[in-house]
This record gives sequence, structure tokens and C-alpha cells, in this order.
Amino acid sequence: MSAYELAQLNIALMKEPLESPRMADFVANLDRINALAESSPGFVWRLKTEEGNATALRPLGEDTLVNVSVWKDVESLNKYVYRSAHVEIMRRRKEWFERMREAWVVLWWIPRGHRPTVSEAIAKLGLLRAMGPTKEAFTFRRAFLPPDAAQPSAPFEFGDECPAT
Repeated sequence: MSAYELAQLNIALMKEPLESPRMADFVANLDRINALAESSPGFVWRLKTEEGNATALRPLGEDTLVNVSVWKDVESLNKYVYRSAHVEIMRRRKEWFERMREAWVVLWWIPRGHRPTVSEAIAKLGLLRAMGPTKEAFTFRRAFLPPDAAQPSAPFEFGDECPAT
């Protein structure tokens, strides 16, 4: 068993304020999708306020939502993102969120038990945007094994296309 867990950050630039009618379906699905994540195999932790989600946290500006979570491994997160009811929300992403030209999802390994801060997560996204996928900050397309794996620097690819594109 690895001494590391997988952290992830994804961000989304809203087309309209969260309280607007256009965002109503997104907001209506938050609790269901968050509960699905929490009940998914390999889920460890997610950032949330007392309201049960992270929509009130806006470190990148009023129009940008952040989501930070921790998973057992890349495979567990991949299964939740691409092979659960979460994918139906991803397919509707362009209804609610602007298309982002830069990376909006980043993955990285953390010591087991560590819970990343929003600042740490944003720094990892910045690293990915500046350097591309590395063992310090990577994507599903070019993922890396945990540091204590037999060959931690060897990337691997899932080959999954994002169903939202």
C-alpha cells in the first residue's frame, strides 16, 4: 500500500452568478454529486465549508469555483469522474461554465493523511500550466505513479477523452 494519496483541484469559470436561474440545475445537483463522490470507492476527503460544498470559496475571483479532493489513487478518481453519474454533469459543463484555454484540472501526490490547502492546490495548477505534466503536477492524460511506486517517474496514460468536450 502506498504512503501517498492523490490530490486534485479543478476550477470552473461561471458564465453567470451562482444564484442566477441559468446556474439552478448545477446548484440543484451539487449535493447529489458530492454524495456520490463521498460514497465512491477510493474517496478520502473533499474541501467543503459548513454548507457542505466549496462554492463560497473564491480564491481565484468571484466568477471561479474551486473543487479540491483527495483520493486513494488515480484509478479511483478516474472511475468516479468518467464512469459514474458525475459524467452527466460534466457533459453539461458548457451550459454553466466558460471554456478555459489553460489547464483547469491538476493532480498531484500527497503524503497519506495530508489535506491540501487551496493555496497549495492553486500552486500545483500554476506549476502544471507553466511546465506541463510532471511528477509534481499532472493530468489524467499523463499521470504519474506515486513517489514510492517501483518506477515513480514513469508516466502512464488513461486515454480517456473528456466526455464534456
